[in-house]
Amino acid sequence: MSIIVNVDVMMAKRKMSSNELAEKIGITPANLSVLKTGKAKAIRFSTLEAICKALDCQPGDVLEYRED
Repeated sequence: MSIIVNVDVMMAKRKMSSNELAEKIGITPANLSVLKTGKAKAIRFSTLEAICKALDCQPGDVLEYRED
């Protein structure tokens, strides 16, 4: 099972930098980088909610499932 994180795609569509998004959602740029690269093992719903609010998108725009 592969979960693909498309935060970088949504950031590009909204013309938002990593530092700007990290500040808006209240996490460090380093933690945002871990999430963007797909190295995160989990994401809190509150963080996902903050990302969706900051990027004006839905959770399905940020997370995607692809079969191996």
